Amino acid sequence: MTGEASDRFDALASELTTAFRAPVDEGWADQRFDALALRVFEYQFERSPVYRRFCLARDRSPDRVSSWTEVPLVPTSAFKALSLSNGPAEVVFQTSGTSRGAGARGRHGIRSLELYRAASIPGLRRHLLPDTGRLRILSLVPEASEARDSSLSRMVSFAFESLSTDGGGTFMSIEGGLDLDGFGRALHAAVEQERPVWVMATAFALVHWLDAVAQGSAEAYALPAGSRILETGGFKGRSREVPRHTLYEQLTEVFGIPVEWIVNEYGMTELLSQFYDAVAGDPAARVLESRRHRGPPWMRTRVLDPTTLEPVAVGEAGLLAHFDLANLGSVSAVLTEDQGVADGQGGFRVIGRTLGAEPRGCSLALDELLASRTGR
Repeated sequence: MTGEASDRFDALASELTTAFRAPVDEGWADQRFDALALRVFEYQFERSPVYRRFCLARDRSPDRVSSWTEVPLVPTSAFKALSLSNGPAEVVFQTSGTSRGAGARGRHGIRSLELYRAASIPGLRRHLLPDTGRLRILSLVPEASEARDSSLSRMVSFAFESLSTDGGGTFMSIEGGLDLDGFGRALHAAVEQERPVWVMATAFALVHWLDAVAQGSAEAYALPAGSRILETGGFKGRSREVPRHTLYEQLTEVFGIPVEWIVNEYGMTELLSQFYDAVAGDPAARVLESRRHRGPPWMRTRVLDPTTLEPVAVGEAGLLAHFDLANLGSVSAVLTEDQGVADGQGGFRVIGRTLGAEPRGCSLALDELLASRTGR
């Protein structure tokens, strides 16, 4: 990479980092988002030959695009077949690979961990810590030093560094699994010291703990008021699933945490920003069916027809497509295989993963990207 290109990335990343650190409650007008989105698209168009050829094949270039909605979407499946970073990466995150087989792992090269941190902390602070600046964290996610290719582990490390108090810790590892004894001792200490805690965990890790309690190998604890749970990750590739309302009921019973203090995070390796379905402690969050995921102001989401990739009407199901300004170092317009329904107010409800064959719209886009790799 030339010094000029590197300087441009650094300048844009610095500008975005500053913007992300402003109060999240200050919404962004569409005009402001569009202006930044078009500058990010221009940079990505210029720096990635494969993406540039893909865009030109669709008759899209910076001088022919006037809105973020016109920027060509890259399907998440492309991250499994192509390197989409537009410069040297500090770290490469990988997907679990379980939805299409163990060998098919998407790779996302991250050019700036500081930009990732700036995109992650405001959402965590706003949705999990609306009533306090820091809280003791008990994590059931492997540490980033062990799971170097996990975007979730890295996000949790950011939370420890910026949002936690003393006395917390990590009680999950790749090699050893869930540390039942250690987690139990940490919960007991929280109760004894009357210190509320923030549990960060995947849904499957939480089910593992619930099973241990049911089997008598772990104890239930009524945690101090103000304790909360960040739940994420789903059950992809796991041996069994638990309906969400059942999971939350069991968590409330075992931890003594009201359902409105349990928040779901929806994110993916291919995006550097996250969505949350509630603000911890908000009475409106007691009704799970009424919750909707919302992202930070530097993201926009559309719901598209799986075949035509045209927007569907509000209330209709389709594929979720996101534009994430934090993805400056790769591609910002990402088409997922997740199905969802928009609420018309900037939020959406996740229905689940597309089952079976890859949606036709995603498949065609991937074919075009693969052709662009060889210049055909």
